[in-house]
Amino acid sequence: MQERHTYDLGMIGNCAYLALIGKDTDIKWMCMPRFDSSFIFGSLIGGEKGGEFSIKPTSENYKVTQAYIPNTNVLETIVETDEFAYKITDCAPRFRQFDRYYRPQMLIRKIEPLRGLPQLRVVCNPVGDYGQKKLTRERGSSHIRYFGLPETLRLTTNIPINMVMDSSPFVLTKTRYMVMTYGAPLEAELQETAENFISKTIFYWQNWVKSTSIGQHYQEEVIRSSLALKIHQYEDTGGIIASPTMSLPESPGSTRNWDYRYCWMRDTYYTLTAFNNIGHFEEMENYFLYLTNIPMRGKERVQPLYNLVGEGTIIEKELDLPGYMGNQPVRLGNDAYTHIQNDVYGQILLAILPLYTDKRFANMEKSQSSYLLQTILDKIEFTMDEADAGLWEFRNLKQKHAYTHLFQWAGSHAAMKIAREIGEIELGRKAEKLLKQAAAHLEKCYAPNRKAYAQAEGVDRMDASTLQLIMMNYIPHDSQKAKDHLKALEEDLRVGKGLFYRYKHADDFGEPETTFLICAFWYVEALACVGRTEEAMEAFEELVGYSNHVGLLSEDVKSSDGSMWGNFPQAYSHVGLVNAAYRINNKLDKPDFLP
Repeated sequence: MQERHTYDLGMIGNCAYLALIGKDTDIKWMCMPRFDSSFIFGSLIGGEKGGEFSIKPTSENYKVTQAYIPNTNVLETIVETDEFAYKITDCAPRFRQFDRYYRPQMLIRKIEPLRGLPQLRVVCNPVGDYGQKKLTRERGSSHIRYFGLPETLRLTTNIPINMVMDSSPFVLTKTRYMVMTYGAPLEAELQETAENFISKTIFYWQNWVKSTSIGQHYQEEVIRSSLALKIHQYEDTGGIIASPTMSLPESPGSTRNWDYRYCWMRDTYYTLTAFNNIGHFEEMENYFLYLTNIPMRGKERVQPLYNLVGEGTIIEKELDLPGYMGNQPVRLGNDAYTHIQNDVYGQILLAILPLYTDKRFANMEKSQSSYLLQTILDKIEFTMDEADAGLWEFRNLKQKHAYTHLFQWAGSHAAMKIAREIGEIELGRKAEKLLKQAAAHLEKCYAPNRKAYAQAEGVDRMDASTLQLIMMNYIPHDSQKAKDHLKALEEDLRVGKGLFYRYKHADDFGEPETTFLICAFWYVEALACVGRTEEAMEAFEELVGYSNHVGLLSEDVKSSDGSMWGNFPQAYSHVGLVNAAYRINNKLDKPDFLP
């Protein structure tokens, strides 16, 4: 049997940077100082041009075990041979200090012997400008400085500097430390600081998990997804990226290779719902802050995506890099920012709704409420009858998508509630009028021959995004219409118990070859909504089996062999898992399912 393709990568992060660490101990991906900066280590797509930061044994025959310290984002990699074993602890420091979160641009790598006398070699070769720039090195008494980046990169270590400079082998007789800093260097005692930072970081994450609201079922999976989601948020601005990576192909040879290190408006509602479901409101507040800084004033449209600081121009270009497993092109930036996606306005309204209806947000600043509500409703009105690229960002296909109309409907419904809370009667009436118009458009998407809602007006092909019609109760959960709609989607798009294609028709790049995990988790929710709870559980349990060795999920899964594809880890997939588990737990808490 062909071996399943998977991403053998663990992820660490502290809400200032992220790093992906291979089971071979190499830092395969790390961008500094921001998630969307150039990689410093990027062999994942850059090959030899991507640099290397590995701690490998001199022996070619070794086995590796990689796992998180329970309930943390601190990763441990154990390397073993017949003669010896050692452990690497990788940590992105994050903890409470002086009434704020300390989250430096710092990577700590602790190496400790476990058995025998490990013989190993450290290679530290960072690069700049997406692998186009080699950095110069300068030797210090206990550190190496790397020059050529906007700020100084420094590696401080108690390993003999010559051994690191020359990548020569040495025997690990005691615990060693390597601390890499971008910008401000480490100016304190190495061992004491590293141990202190690791200990405080473990304590922070385990306490963060303790404050997480999780149902009785699927706790382990929800904890890991919650921890992964948390470090996708760039805390400085509150923006949450779709994925830390770029140009990992949705399927091999497909050329569907995109840069996902940006903040999509289409993800807003689902992501904030996930944080709400696990009871973490600080992340929601931070993301609300990001949304309020999106440039809507004086703009005709809101873009589908923005960068981490809310800037709108994200020019797409191709880089001279070999690509992941040779998959090209390698794209930097994302032209989807130029697309028309008219669901974004409803997404924003649904995202800000808790500010007005949840009393836990009583202290949030809302002085611009009337203006914001007026602005977004005007944009819904302006785009109501317009064809768009849809949430799947078709590059050469414009339609009046059911999904877009759904969010115009749901956003207008949210606007009615907000208007009532702030006393804006006229805005409430406008929202009600737009709600009725959106519902009329949605009914034009109904395909009587399928007893289901199609992808768009005037077509009868199925689209997994219309699962949301059930989840958002546009189609009542207990209705025959909901059951019929779900059946039509299953017939066309489901594979196995739970995997789901977004759609099956050819788009700009041919017919999709892989299933999309967020759609699969939407399917789980839809099953739960219509009362097929046991099937929802079976599908959920199948889906979590597609995670990697440390519980992280990709964007896409190839149904024929269960292999992982697309950018990794994918926040959208983890959002889907959290929300699906929440939906199932709510059903299981009902009297019919209690023992």
